[in-house]
Amino acid sequence: MNLQAQETVVGFIGIGVMGRSMASHLMAAGYPLNIYNRTQAKAEELLDRGASWRESPAAVAAHSEIIITMLGYPRDVEEVYLGPEGLLAHCRTGSVVIDMTTSSPQLAEKIAAAARQVGIAALDAPVSGGDIGAREGTLSIMVGGERNTFEQVRPLLACMGKNIVFQGTAGSGQHCKMANQIAIASTMMGVCEAMVYAEKAGLTPETVLESIASGAAGSWSLSNLAPRMLAGDLEPGFYVKHFIKDMNIALESSEEIGLSAQGLALAKSMYDRLAAAGDGELGTQALYKAYR
Repeated sequence: MNLQAQETVVGFIGIGVMGRSMASHLMAAGYPLNIYNRTQAKAEELLDRGASWRESPAAVAAHSEIIITMLGYPRDVEEVYLGPEGLLAHCRTGSVVIDMTTSSPQLAEKIAAAARQVGIAALDAPVSGGDIGAREGTLSIMVGGERNTFEQVRPLLACMGKNIVFQGTAGSGQHCKMANQIAIASTMMGVCEAMVYAEKAGLTPETVLESIASGAAGSWSLSNLAPRMLAGDLEPGFYVKHFIKDMNIALESSEEIGLSAQGLALAKSMYDRLAAAGDGELGTQALYKAYR
């Protein structure tokens, strides 16, 4: 497959907070784009720039060589890939499908096996970096599947991210993302606790952040999300409800491999309370509210 821009037609399904920016980078690189989203209004900006609207995932598959998905939940992934009107039933032989949703490693393995049976290559390639990384094209992309397929589509992935790492066989990208989410879960508790501690100790949290962000406590969450929470900006770069979904997957996978993920379990219990209070549509930095 020739991946020259303007010669490779790409399909993109899932035009949300992350997907909109990711698809935009592909268009900027010159790739003709077929798009589908449950709510067409969210795709209007891309349509105005020249993307082609398709009425279903099946229609995207029929008109594209490479199809990328950025969806919400594993059930959405299963429907879009394995349903009777899904991608695998309608893709051309030789197509490549790339699921960039954070989803179940086991589902990624199932999709890859089903894809092989119909002559389609499948990669699981979840991302990290939030709305900022998506907007700036600096996402970290973790890839599972066949290495030759990965090398083939790497130029496409490079339009959306900077740290693009092949992790291994199908499902490996999702397992890597679970490790990422486990690290973030406990980190977010620490970031919130640190900022509230600074405030209660009579310090100026923004000044404290200036000191600790570049030291041993430094993290992406501290540098990017702590300023938002201190400014009262709780808008989603990544939804609380989606983070809970990720933590559920990580807890299930941890149980399967015999890991007692206690920090993850505690973080999830706190986010569950946040969602129960009606804050599931806020960004993950809203955990700050629970500590205050």
